[in-house]
Amino acid sequence: MSDTTSADGSNDSTAPVISVSPIALAAPDRGQELRVRVTAPTTGHNLPVVVFSHGMTLSMDDYAPLAGFWAARGFVVVQPTHLDSLGLLPDDPRTPLVWRIRADDLTGVLDQLDTVEAGVPGLAGRIDHQRIAVAGHSWGAQTASTLVGARVVDADGTPGESMRDSRVRAAVLLCLPGTGGADLSPLAARYFPFMSPDFAELKTPSLMVAGDHDQSPLTLRGPDWFTDGYRLSPGATDLLTLFGAEHGLGGIQGSHDTRTTDECPERVAVVQHATLAYLRTALGIDDDAWPTVRRSLAADVDPLGRIDSK
Repeated sequence: MSDTTSADGSNDSTAPVISVSPIALAAPDRGQELRVRVTAPTTGHNLPVVVFSHGMTLSMDDYAPLAGFWAARGFVVVQPTHLDSLGLLPDDPRTPLVWRIRADDLTGVLDQLDTVEAGVPGLAGRIDHQRIAVAGHSWGAQTASTLVGARVVDADGTPGESMRDSRVRAAVLLCLPGTGGADLSPLAARYFPFMSPDFAELKTPSLMVAGDHDQSPLTLRGPDWFTDGYRLSPGATDLLTLFGAEHGLGGIQGSHDTRTTDECPERVAVVQHATLAYLRTALGIDDDAWPTVRRSLAADVDPLGRIDSK
C-alpha cells in the first residue's frame, strides 16, 4: 500500500463526496471554454486522478455510477463536456476535427489541474499529480485511448501523429471502438471516418471492458469488434467481458441517459469494482486489488463475466 488514503485507508471504505460543476478551464483554440465536473472525496490526501471522456451526446453530468463510486473510494474524477454534445453544427469548421479537439480537452484538463483543485472547496493540495489515469466509454474510450498511445489512421492508411501523454499511467477503456476500414458500417464510414485506430503504440497499461451482446451500428462485425484494442495493443493487459451486456454495460451512464437497453445493477457493480481494482493496482496503490478481483470472478459459480489477461 502507498500513503494514498480514503476514508479509513482501506479499499472497502467510502468517504463523503463533493461534486462541483461547472468549472471553467481555458481553451483558447477550442472556440469556447472547456467546462468540467469534478467529483472528489472530502477526506484523504495524495488522491489519484481519473479524467473521464463521455460517449456521444452525453456530458459531464453522466456516468455518476462510475464517478461517484471511484470518488467515494479515494479518486478525483474530472469529466469534461466535449464539443459534440454542445450542438456543434455540421458546417462548423471544428466538426471534422472534433475527435482531435476531444483529445485536446483531456490534455487541457491535465495542463490545468491546479485550476481544477482550486475550483473545488477543500481539494487544494490533496491531489497526487503523479498518479493519473484516463477513462472513457464508447467514443470517449477512443478519445482516452489516444492519450495512452492509440493513433487515428490517416486517409492514406498510415497512422497519424501520436497524442500520447506521458503523465497518464493507466487507462480504463469501456466499449472501445475497434478497427476501421472494411470493418466500419457505411454509417460509420460516412460520419465517423476517424474511427480507424491503430493500436500498435498503445503501450500504457490499460483495462478493456466489453459486452458480449454489444451489437453496434458502427461496424459490420459483431460484439468482438470492441475487443480489438485488447488483441492488438501491447498495453492492454486485461479484458473484462460482461455476459449479456450491451453498449450500456448494464447502465454505467446513469439515470440521465434513458437509452440503456440492458439495465442491470449487478452488472454495473461488476464494472465498478473491477475498474476500481484495476486502477488501484495499475497506479501502484494496492498491488493485490486487481489480482483479488480476478480470482473472485474466476471462482464465481455463476459469473457475470470473465477476465482475460496477457
